[in-house]
Amino acid sequence: MKIFDFLNEKAVSADLKSETKKGIMQELTDLLVKAGELKPKMRDASVKILLNREALGSTGIGQGVAIPHGKCEHVKELVGAFGVSKKGINFDSLDGEPAYLFFLLMAPIESSGPHLKALARISKLLKDKYFRDSLKNAENEKTLLKIMKEEDQRRS
Repeated sequence: MKIFDFLNEKAVSADLKSETKKGIMQELTDLLVKAGELKPKMRDASVKILLNREALGSTGIGQGVAIPHGKCEHVKELVGAFGVSKKGINFDSLDGEPAYLFFLLMAPIESSGPHLKALARISKLLKDKYFRDSLKNAENEKTLLKIMKEEDQRRS
């Protein structure tokens, strides 16, 4: 599985503005709405699903990375958004460090295979410090997409 099998190129932000966990999830969900992956009326319900999942345990996996995810009936297939917070926010990450890179995943309720494959792919790619730093320092969405496509190709 490649990143762009689930990441919508229109659901990417090089400069997330939110300073809270909930705010980041709302902002990433808004990117999915803007990209046409979620209906606007499903935004709040989707954020609630993500927050409920987060209450089970933080999706901040450490090294400045968080992968908030959830399952809902609002999507027909796995969809994703990506954003960078230049300031970093407290995401209750496993290592106690702020998170800067956020992959949001929403999967259909009955789906587990693609969802787990996507989590594994993201985790594998983001273990690379150079890749993480490149994403964190990207100046715009076009650069973010270029970096991700190159890494996806390199590690296919």
